Amino acid sequence: MVLPPETVVATVDGQKVTAAELQTVLRVLQPVQQQVALKDPRGFLEQFGLMRRLSDLAEKAGLHQKSPIKEQLAYSRMLMMAQAQLQERQNQIGVKPEELQKFYDGNKDLFTQVRLKVIYIPFSANPPAQPAAPENKVLSDAEAKAKAEKVYAQLQAGADFIKLVKENSGDASSASKDGDFGTFRRSDQIPEDIKAAAFALKPGQVTKPLKQPNGYYIFRVEESAVPPFDQVREQVSSNLIRSQMDEWVNAQRKSLDIKIENQAVFPPAQAPTLAPVK
Repeated sequence: MVLPPETVVATVDGQKVTAAELQTVLRVLQPVQQQVALKDPRGFLEQFGLMRRLSDLAEKAGLHQKSPIKEQLAYSRMLMMAQAQLQERQNQIGVKPEELQKFYDGNKDLFTQVRLKVIYIPFSANPPAQPAAPENKVLSDAEAKAKAEKVYAQLQAGADFIKLVKENSGDASSASKDGDFGTFRRSDQIPEDIKAAAFALKPGQVTKPLKQPNGYYIFRVEESAVPPFDQVREQVSSNLIRSQMDEWVNAQRKSLDIKIENQAVFPPAQAPTLAPVK
């Protein structure tokens, strides 16, 4: 039910709480916290009333004028105003259909999608006591690397990828689907080295073993294609707006006049040290 902003929804300590004030408080909460608040309105209002009373007491005591609260409040306000300005700037950006098409045509690599299969060879930094069955052995980093390199060599020699998936992959889920790993775009949240390797290949080609914290991955590119413009229109719009926002923010950054007056306040950077040769 949508209430007019001025509607009084509760009275806490003799002070009216309007629908607008309630919505303002709810908007800053996480979704889970919002659900809890709406399910237990009295508990929420008790917490709200307590926070308001403590804030009023702090204000009367002049705590907002004392360090470090004064500086923390100023910094929090600066952050909020900066975020508000960024949002305001983004809201002002309008993109025309012809601009979307032009951006899509000039940046098709951003929208390329690859479908991958994978052979995953896990390892443990501290392998536990090993079971009797060799197929259940937990590999060390060095053992997993050697196995991955052997599998890669077999692939380079023409071995069947799916056969090697079933014989070697430690990921039961993808192995049961012949190594299917999914379809990815450049904007997806996957490790950069995997992204760089996968998007550099053509269909049918495989990556060298790629080490990640939990194991070694060998990918084969099944498909690589750019979706039609109509399928990625929203993504094109988001990328174009983000690009214009980045240009604006970088222009603001470059126009800053910065002059360090006292270098002593900044600790000198330490030169990197090389590990001893063994």
